[in-house]
Amino acid sequence: MNRTKSIITIAVIALVALIAVLVRQVAFAKEPDTYRFVAVSRGDIKATVSSTGTLNAVTTVSVGTQVSGQVSELLVDYNDRVKKGQLLARIDPTLALQAVTDAQANVEKSQAQALQASRDYSRNRELLNAGLVARSAYEQTQSTAEVAQAGVKSARIALDRAKQNLSYTNIYAPIDGVVIERNVQQGQTVAASLSAPQLFLIANDLSQMEILAQVGESDIAQIKQGQTAEFTVQALTGQTFNGTVKQVRLQSTTQDNVVNYTVVVAVENPRGKLLPGMTARVNFLTKSAENVLSVPNAALRFKPAATTTATKTATTTAATTTTARAANAQRTRGTGTRGGTLYVVDAKGQLQPIRVQTGITDGTTTEVRGTGVTEGMKVVAGTVSATSQTAAAPAATPFQSGQQQGGAQRGGARGGF
Repeated sequence: MNRTKSIITIAVIALVALIAVLVRQVAFAKEPDTYRFVAVSRGDIKATVSSTGTLNAVTTVSVGTQVSGQVSELLVDYNDRVKKGQLLARIDPTLALQAVTDAQANVEKSQAQALQASRDYSRNRELLNAGLVARSAYEQTQSTAEVAQAGVKSARIALDRAKQNLSYTNIYAPIDGVVIERNVQQGQTVAASLSAPQLFLIANDLSQMEILAQVGESDIAQIKQGQTAEFTVQALTGQTFNGTVKQVRLQSTTQDNVVNYTVVVAVENPRGKLLPGMTARVNFLTKSAENVLSVPNAALRFKPAATTTATKTATTTAATTTTARAANAQRTRGTGTRGGTLYVVDAKGQLQPIRVQTGITDGTTTEVRGTGVTEGMKVVAGTVSATSQTAAAPAATPFQSGQQQGGAQRGGARGGF
C-alpha cells in the first residue's frame, strides 16, 4: 500500500513539473520581440574605392659603374643629399691608368709606322717617274702608307677609349637628390663584365612622391585622371593625406586569377613625413553627397520575420501609394537611385513600412530620401527575441528538489547586422 502511494506521488510531481515547463515555454513564446533601433542622421557621405599601394619617389636613378675594380673611396652614405656632378665613390684607377699608357704607346708606334710608310711611298713615286721601279711595287707602297694612316686613327680611338674608362673610375651623381640605397662597401670589388652593378639609388625630390596602387578590374572604370584620393599609412596613425590620380596605366597584371591595374597617385610631401616604401591604404573618391539623410545599412536590410495582418496591409498600401512617386523621382533625378524600405513602430507597437529612395553608400551608411523620413527618426535595424534571451530551465525531478533550478542567459539577434 505504501509502495503504491509513493509511485502515485512521484508520478504527480513529475506531471506538475512537466506542466510548469510547458506553461513557461508558452509564456515566453507569447512575449513580443524587442526591436533594435537606429536613428536617421544628417551629414556628408563619400563613396570610395579602396586599394593598397607603395609610396615611391617620382624620379629615382640607379647609379652603377661601367668598369670593374676595387672601390677605393666611398664618399657618401644613406640619406646624404647630393648635387649633380658630386663625386660619390672612386674605383681603383691603377688598371685604367695602365691601359691609357699602353694605348698612348700604340699611338706613337702607329705614327712611326705611318711615317716610314709615307717615306717609302714618296721614294717609289719618284722612281716610278724615272722608270726605275715597277708599277706594282709602287702600288704596294701606296697601299702600305694608307693602311698605316688608318692604324694611326685606330690607335687614337683606342687611346680615347682608355681615357674614357679611366674617367669612369670616378662615380658622380647624375641628379640632385637623396641617397636612399647604398649597395657597396669600401674595399669591395665590383665586376662590370656582363652588366653594370648598382652602387647607389638616388631619389630626386622626396617632397613630391607617388603611390602605385593596384585596383581590381571591377572598380577600375570608376577611377579617372584628376580624381581625388585619400590615404593613410600605418606609421602615422590617425593622419589622413590627400593625393590626385595622375595616371591610370593600361597594362594589367594577373595574380591568383585576379586582374589588377596600376593607378599612379601624385602626393605632396612638403614636411617629409612620408618615406619611400611605405604601404598606403588608398580610398579613391568616386561620389559624394553633402548634408543628406542617411541610415545604417542594417536598417535597409531588416525584414520582419512574421508580419501581422495589420503590417501586411500597411506594407501593401505603402508600396502602392509610393510606386508612382518613386518612379517619378527616378525619372526626374536620372541618377540611378534604388528603392528600399524602412520600418518604424507606431503607437500600437505595430511595424509600419516607409518606402524610401536610396542614394550613394560608403559601405556602412546609405543616403535615403522619402516622404516622412526626418532627421532623428528611429527606425528598426533588427530584433532581439525574448525566447532567445533566456534558456529553458531543466525539468525538476523528485531527486533534484534541493538543487537550484535555472538557465544561462543568452542573447540572440535576427534580422540585422
